[in-house]
Amino acid sequence: MKAVELIGEVNDKHQLQAQVPETLPPGRVRIIVLIPEEDEAGTAWMQGIAREWAAELEDPREDIYTLEDGKPVDATR
Repeated sequence: MKAVELIGEVNDKHQLQAQVPETLPPGRVRIIVLIPEEDEAGTAWMQGIAREWAAELEDPREDIYTLEDGKPVDATR
């Protein structure tokens, strides 16, 4: 059996919509749905970092850079 990875979307009518490659012939296919977990989406990681670093981020002594520091990314060298 050959596998082709597709990205699809389930609409509010609980129907799967996906664009398939033109090389895929018409007919029945077997579909395996992978539901992203919270960690894969990155939300748990971001919330954990914000919680762990809260004290450091609120400490004004940590503000060692200003908008005047450095050069713009697109500046000539």
